[in-house]
Amino acid sequence: MESEREDSEQKGADDAAQGDIASIADVSVEVATVDAMLQKLCRRYNRLRRREERARKLNSIWTLQNMAIIFTVVVFVVVVIMWSLLWVFIFRRESNSGVYFAGIFRVANAEFIPEYRQADSHEFVSMATRIQHVVSDVYKTSSVSRLYRNTFISDLSNDNKGGVLVHFWMVFVVPQLKSPAVCEECVGAILRDSVFTSLKNRSSVGFLLGLPVDIDSILVNASQCADKMYASLPEVMVPLKVISSRGVLSCHIKLTSAPGTVIRLTIKSLHIEPTDCVSDSLTVYDSLLPMRGRVLHRACEPVSHSVSMVSTSNVMLLFFKMIQGTKSFFGHFEAVNEEKCLRTIKTSADAGSSGQFTSPFYPSLLPPQCSCTWRFQAPRADLGVALTFQNYVLNRKDLNACEHGWWTVNEIIYCGRYIGHSTVFRISDRNPEVVFRCNSRTSEPPFTAAYSSFNISQPCPAGHFLCSTGLCVDKSQRCDGLDDCQDESDEVFCSSPTKNCGGSSPLHPIYVCNGESDCSNGRDESNCTRETRCSDISYRCESGTCILKRNAKCDGVPDCLDRSDEKDCACGRPSLVKRVVDTASIPADVGGVSGPDHMIGRNVEGRIVGGVNALEGEWPWQVSLLFSGHLYCGASVISSDWLLSAAHCFSRLSDPRQWAAHMGMLTQGSAKHVADVRRIVVHKYYNARNFDYDIALLQLRKPWPPSLGSFIQPACLPATSQALSEHHRCWVTGWGYRSEQDKVLPTVLQKAEVGILSQSECKRRYGPVSPRMLCAGVPSGEQDACRGDSGGPLVCRSQVGGRWFLTGIVSWGAGCGRPNLPGVYTRVAKFTEWIHSHIQ
Repeated sequence: MESEREDSEQKGADDAAQGDIASIADVSVEVATVDAMLQKLCRRYNRLRRREERARKLNSIWTLQNMAIIFTVVVFVVVVIMWSLLWVFIFRRESNSGVYFAGIFRVANAEFIPEYRQADSHEFVSMATRIQHVVSDVYKTSSVSRLYRNTFISDLSNDNKGGVLVHFWMVFVVPQLKSPAVCEECVGAILRDSVFTSLKNRSSVGFLLGLPVDIDSILVNASQCADKMYASLPEVMVPLKVISSRGVLSCHIKLTSAPGTVIRLTIKSLHIEPTDCVSDSLTVYDSLLPMRGRVLHRACEPVSHSVSMVSTSNVMLLFFKMIQGTKSFFGHFEAVNEEKCLRTIKTSADAGSSGQFTSPFYPSLLPPQCSCTWRFQAPRADLGVALTFQNYVLNRKDLNACEHGWWTVNEIIYCGRYIGHSTVFRISDRNPEVVFRCNSRTSEPPFTAAYSSFNISQPCPAGHFLCSTGLCVDKSQRCDGLDDCQDESDEVFCSSPTKNCGGSSPLHPIYVCNGESDCSNGRDESNCTRETRCSDISYRCESGTCILKRNAKCDGVPDCLDRSDEKDCACGRPSLVKRVVDTASIPADVGGVSGPDHMIGRNVEGRIVGGVNALEGEWPWQVSLLFSGHLYCGASVISSDWLLSAAHCFSRLSDPRQWAAHMGMLTQGSAKHVADVRRIVVHKYYNARNFDYDIALLQLRKPWPPSLGSFIQPACLPATSQALSEHHRCWVTGWGYRSEQDKVLPTVLQKAEVGILSQSECKRRYGPVSPRMLCAGVPSGEQDACRGDSGGPLVCRSQVGGRWFLTGIVSWGAGCGRPNLPGVYTRVAKFTEWIHSHIQ
């Protein structure tokens, strides 16, 4: 178009130039002729008019062309915008979502060769191509062929059953409306159904389009995204970042490193909702596929401090599940050379610590498999080696397997266990060899220990007492009321100290400000608000100062200068809603049992083991926990959305979605409020074998409404310094069985009064009872908790203020209601700080 316009303009210019030449010739020749002048003017006029018409035509054509161009551009922009809107609001919503499936199966009758470890080797490419064609042919001829896109073989590994383990990914492009068509079970079923097996040899190995495959080894897991990252050089950090801002994120990230190395993953931060891994979670697998038996670590709560863990080989898989809201993960991984843990350590002859040794890969979590050997050398034959652990204890192996580490000390096997205090393990040998082996199912916390020499003939210095934990405490601390040994071995089987009420010497700490009038002159209960050294038998105020008064919590008297002892005291005061009493129908010899208001319900035949029916609103903190609709345990209300129960209730039934809390209930099925359980927090040191640390917190999905305050109230949590005596009135409640032989659960809540036994007496009955347990019952055994009451409350009423404190949690015992075998309860006062650390 531009060249045409230039040609026209050039032609017009030539015509004009020719016209000018002709007119000059005419003038010079015909100057005196008028007609000639007119003709000349006419010719000039005509030439000018033709030139103007040509210019108008050119301008008209150029304007139309510009308009066409502009119109075309506008239409194009509009179309792009409309298409984008359609994509965002219609097409994208209904299609175009990629779905990934991670899979594994075993190729039988095939020999694994080292070349399979190299993804660029000819052997790997040949085997992977063959398998990829087989899997693709299966799905291209299946019911989901239109959605199937491709299969990628990511790794080939060996298997102790023989053959080759194939790790693969499958990609589907699925409209969300059709997502059920490619569910995890469906995709796996297509692969399994394509394997033809023979029943003649009863083998699980069949043929997948001619490829021998073990049908039992097929495993398929779904994911929304997949990625693979590689650490080529040792100690070089590879950053990891996952962010989900909306919707649901389900993503697998495969980590690999060079052969001969292991992977160390470090979690810098993890921002998720704490939901027991139901909604949000990070699961780390010690394999390339999400196999349940290869879980290395699972994070169900936010992580704000750095945590690292180590794989057992050069592969690791991360699975992120994040829904609703902005969630994020930041961390890194690196290749680490396999650690050869063999060390010779020389101890010093001087008293005190000589040095420290740590668990393999410290400070990373312990992997499921590891080994370490320490060879100690003491300087003299009369010296042995003492190992002081911070949160770990070694016990001689019994018939049970070791779950938290095997220890071999001079060919004697010990089991390790995590615990909440220090212990000392002494070896009466100058040159012992200590071998440690990891053997847990998942990653375990690391440990550190100090080593030193000790005199074999006199383990503790002169004037000191040797505790059962191995610690040495000054003899003056024996029987002083403080658990200096961490296991009460310095406080049990002590003779009753002299009260010395009238003397000038100080009273024994057991009698001072314990809420009991031990001295007639009141000396033991005077000056109780005086500040003192903080210990287990002093009350700690929020300001950090401590006072002598042990039961200062919520007694109606402000004892702390900051008045923190009377804070958060809306608890422990039931208001009976319904008092149905018929004293004429009650036998006079009904065990002397009375409720907190000295009243007994009409029906006295239902029993918790020697108990009676409770009244409406009498125990408003009592909760019935149902698992899949069946009564399983009890619990106690401690706040608007938190319950307290026993850890052993959830050792195998840990899915919170199956639990429901029935609250404000007297008769089963008549709950005033039912709440689903959102989260279960079991104490990290819980020991399923001896029921130590048998405590768990349950967070509700919705709090109970304040309008139900007459039926639902929290019990008061005791202070860590809580003092109990035989004068305290304590009650256990629940819907458990009424005897060991009973097979029918009561429908009405039962209550029974029990007495608190001293810890010395408790140990006489049962032997190794930890400081975190207490015994309660009656000598005849006729009043006791039983099966079905687990996790329920043992509450004691304060003599000052009249509030009910949650003293114990029903834990274990020898049968139900047996003489001289009381029930054993979790001592709540030992866990008050742990409880507040989670619910606040």
